[in-house]
Amino acid sequence: MSVKNDITDEDDVTGASGEQGDDLVELVTLKVDKGQTPIRIDKFLHVHIGNTVSRTKIQNAADAGSIQVNGKPVKSSYKIRPNDDILLIMPKHAENYDLVPENIPIDIVYEDDDVIVINKSPEIVVHPGLGNPRGTLINAVLWHFNELPKGNEEFRPGLVHRLDKGTSGLIILGKTDYALSHLAKQFFDRTIQRKYMALVWGDPKEDDGTITGNIGRDTRERMQMEVYPDGDKGKHAVTHYKVLERLNYVTLVECKLETGRTHQIRVHMKHIGHTLFNDTRYGGDKILKGTVYAKYKQFIENSFKIMPRQALHAATLGFVHPVTGKNMFFESPLPPEFQAVLEKWRKYWTNPNAAVAEGE
Repeated sequence: MSVKNDITDEDDVTGASGEQGDDLVELVTLKVDKGQTPIRIDKFLHVHIGNTVSRTKIQNAADAGSIQVNGKPVKSSYKIRPNDDILLIMPKHAENYDLVPENIPIDIVYEDDDVIVINKSPEIVVHPGLGNPRGTLINAVLWHFNELPKGNEEFRPGLVHRLDKGTSGLIILGKTDYALSHLAKQFFDRTIQRKYMALVWGDPKEDDGTITGNIGRDTRERMQMEVYPDGDKGKHAVTHYKVLERLNYVTLVECKLETGRTHQIRVHMKHIGHTLFNDTRYGGDKILKGTVYAKYKQFIENSFKIMPRQALHAATLGFVHPVTGKNMFFESPLPPEFQAVLEKWRKYWTNPNAAVAEGE
């Protein structure tokens, strides 16, 4: 029998900034031996991968439709047969950090017994990592409610996706094993609805478009990702974008994710020549479009001070409730600092001097 793990987002890019990727779904594939005797699939999986996944979690995965045999979902009572191809869809394993509850304010948009939706502030990191052992969203959530999915401490509590530090907006967590498995399956099936608002440098030629290009680690800079359009490296990634407002030197766009790769929107938009405004990691914290006049330079510096992070906001989130089956949809307005920068750009063209003075 062969076992293979495949993560749906690229290897973690973790540093002092705590920046990491998006979807946290792990695929475990197994090929059943020719001589295997028929046994329940939950027992079979527990025997072969039970060191990382409890039998309860396996059963919850089956109930959520996250165990497939030969391409079809099966229940935990299914008896495996020789040469069966098994696919197990699970929340991705996490590093073993000492998670400590911390009394950090969080903006809860929705909560019930199964899920919690949070409007993440840009300065907070989603979960502990190198350089960020404390003060994360997970530490705050642990304070908010005492129990997250239990059973294996190697699992990142409750998470099925994440947002970079510096990115604001909506994020969902599962509060039970079953909810977590169900949400993981939705991310795998790409049925989660996600739209982002981004302010980018430049003026895109088209009103809308699709960016397709594998995303993998940059070979020159470990903390960055790169687009490999020929598909020889990285993992498949697709971003759809639509222009919302043209402001000459910058443009407000809406981005819809079809996949969830590390820094996907940031890397894809840079790839087509429209780096996110004030994205330090990808060079957006410099004047990439505009004039050479001192007043314009001062205007940009003032804008960077107002919004000292990449101009990216997770504006909408839609999913099917794991228990009720109801379609859930949430919207988050642009944060005040993002809106303020937009207003500055709008005013700049009518009265540049006033726009510069506002930031002084």
